[in-house]
Parts: sequence; C-alpha cells; structure tokens
Amino acid sequence: MLVLAVHGSAVPEAGVTIERLAESVRGLTGAPVVVGHLDHRAPSPAEVLASCPGAVVVPLLLGDGYHRTVDIPTVTRRHDCLVTPGLSGVPAVGLALHDRLVEAGGPGDAVVVAGAGSSRPGGNGGTEAAARLLARRVGVPVVTAYCSASEPTVRDAVAGLRAAGHARVAIATHLLAPGRFTHALAAVPGAWTVAAPLGAHPGLAHAVTWRYREAAAPPVTRAGPRAKRPGRAPALVSWGA
Repeated sequence: MLVLAVHGSAVPEAGVTIERLAESVRGLTGAPVVVGHLDHRAPSPAEVLASCPGAVVVPLLLGDGYHRTVDIPTVTRRHDCLVTPGLSGVPAVGLALHDRLVEAGGPGDAVVVAGAGSSRPGGNGGTEAAARLLARRVGVPVVTAYCSASEPTVRDAVAGLRAAGHARVAIATHLLAPGRFTHALAAVPGAWTVAAPLGAHPGLAHAVTWRYREAAAPPVTRAGPRAKRPGRAPALVSWGA
C-alpha cells in the first residue's frame, strides 16, 4: 500500500488534481494508492494508516516545512509504516516547473519562482533547488518569492524585477495544485504570465514512484544486516507535460 500524504485544500480542483496524480502513480507502481489529507479534507493520514499497517507513506510535499518535519512524523510514528523523504530538491520537480513555464509562454525577461513559503529552517529548500535548476535552463534572471511565511512576497519580487527594467516577468508556480495561493498569484500586478501549478505532471508521478520503490525494496546486506540508506535522485530526464 502506498499512502500519499498531501496538504489538502478546500478547493475542489485541488482534490481532482491530486487524484489524477495518484492514478498515474497507481499505473506506474501497480500498488494500491490512497491519499491522506493533512488539512481541509478527509480522510486524514491517521485514518488511512489505521487500516493500512505496513504502508509506505510518501509525503507529496515540495518543501520540508512544518507538515513534512512535524505533522507527518507525529502521525506515522504511531503506525507500523515506512516514511520516505518528500519531493524537496528532487530534480524532476524543477523540470516540471520548467515545462509548466514553457506552456505559459516561456520565461520572458525574468522569472519569479513562487513557493508556498515556510518559516522553518530549510523549509524553503525545495523552492530554492527548483529555482536553481530552472535558472540553468532559461538563461534569464530567476528569483524566489513566497506566498506566505517568508519574504520576499511574490508581489514585491515582481515589482522589483520590473523596476530593474525587466518588462516581461513570468511567475513559475512551485505549487502542486490549484488553491488559495494559485488564485492569489493570478492577481499579482505586473506579471507577464503565470504558469499553472505542477499538478499531475508525469515527472512528479515518476518521482513518487522512485520514492516508493526505494522504500519498499528489501535492504541490501553486506556481511550482516545494515539499515537501508536513502538513495540518490534519478538522473535528470526531460518529461513531456
């Protein structure tokens, strides 16, 4: 059993998007896939894990903020399950971000990578990693900004780039699904284009599948049992949208 632990949203489109991604993961893994929502929707991860002993939990989160470092460990330590790292820093996320930006019209003269934002140390590392990968591919200035909890705000970042002479400032949306933050990004003044959230991009489905298979595989033993250690992310691959 594979449990996707997601933030959750009251916006109906978010649930549809996450279910599309879950369906792609089912097709790639052949495993039963259930979604547990940390907020706003049911079932919760605790409710799912209560009936799924031994499940592998993959945090469907782009950063290592409070949900990934506190909420999920608190829930999962009460159940006999394996928990993988989230998607922070996974190269496929940066490639998906690039694809969504291209779909929206391209990078323009400069790009603001808009993340959800976290006040926890390291919580914005996923946004920063995706921005670094994107910068290597687009050849224009790329900065990070946040929808909450961190600075600069997306509005301020767009305004700053325009004041510096960049007329076409694109927003690359480092978010999984439609919701309150994506609605706010669509209203940012001065933005030339706003990319769609990452959604059910094939690269994310492959990243989740890699996390699951790494956790579910038997540990390699050499001269006696050893604890399984996290592997490295797969090599960069260009995914079609």
